[in-house]
Amino acid sequence: MDLPNRLMTRTMNRRLATAATLLASSVFAQAQTAKPAATTIHSRTASANGIRLHYLQAGNDKDATPVVLLHGYAETSHMWRPLMPQLAASRTVIAPDLRGAGGSDKPATGYDKKSMAQDIHALVQGLGHRKVRIVGHDIGLMVAYAYAAQYPDEVESIVLMDAFLPGVGDWTHVWLLRDLWHFHFHGETPLKLVHGRERIYFEHFWNDFAADPKHSVPEADRRLYAAAYGQPGGMRAGFEYFKAFEQDAKDFAGFAQTKLQMPMLVLSGEKAGGQFLIDQGRLVADNVEGAIVKGSGHWLMEEAPEQTMGALVGFVGKAG
Repeated sequence: MDLPNRLMTRTMNRRLATAATLLASSVFAQAQTAKPAATTIHSRTASANGIRLHYLQAGNDKDATPVVLLHGYAETSHMWRPLMPQLAASRTVIAPDLRGAGGSDKPATGYDKKSMAQDIHALVQGLGHRKVRIVGHDIGLMVAYAYAAQYPDEVESIVLMDAFLPGVGDWTHVWLLRDLWHFHFHGETPLKLVHGRERIYFEHFWNDFAADPKHSVPEADRRLYAAAYGQPGGMRAGFEYFKAFEQDAKDFAGFAQTKLQMPMLVLSGEKAGGQFLIDQGRLVADNVEGAIVKGSGHWLMEEAPEQTMGALVGFVGKAG
């Protein structure tokens, strides 16, 4: 091969080598910056405390204490889907539909929060977990408190999110009770009035309990929740949550005689419960961290997702 051809061959080889190096570097960089695979959220059912409970589950860390997320009224376990992947990276996350809601059974009785907590405890035990970190919003916070009060040695930490604890302190003056009518709205006539109009009924909660109705529960979620509660027995079960408040108040007044010792975080909307729930938390627990979610009404996960989920991940996502 003459000199010019040898020089051309060397030049081409150098260019090919450079291109291969750049390609390899590019592939490596893309691999380093690629987003992690999406977290799989499984939809499952299990028998617990004599009923069938539907629950969502993500993560599979057998060494870390699992987190249990409990939804409130006018929602289901679906509300926790944005949060679950953030917690599932370090621990198992379990989000049940409470008795009477979503895909869970809707029996005639058992809607006092003490019994509903026993449902969740049976589910957790059946899944092979002894200890939990538990989070509850609205009705779910009442169930979370009843769980911690009944099984204090099995709860590493607890989060209460915007609502109130019946029977604790001056609870009848809580912000949410300004609409006292709906807590007494149960029985045959109310059921007939809301049949086929579930969405209209729930709009009151989603809009009037929000700081801004336009930045409250999203439209797609409203359709999902209205359909879920529109199932046979769904609205009646939801009304039973409120009907049970009288019994809850008696139970909680008794529970409050023994203060919880595990760490408690209280998150309350600036435009909703505010300081009230934090003060209640300090009446029932000794180790309480309270935070006001700025600019938010009652629907913390939807109205202030970054602030709310950041606080939850920081608190229940701690190592251990």
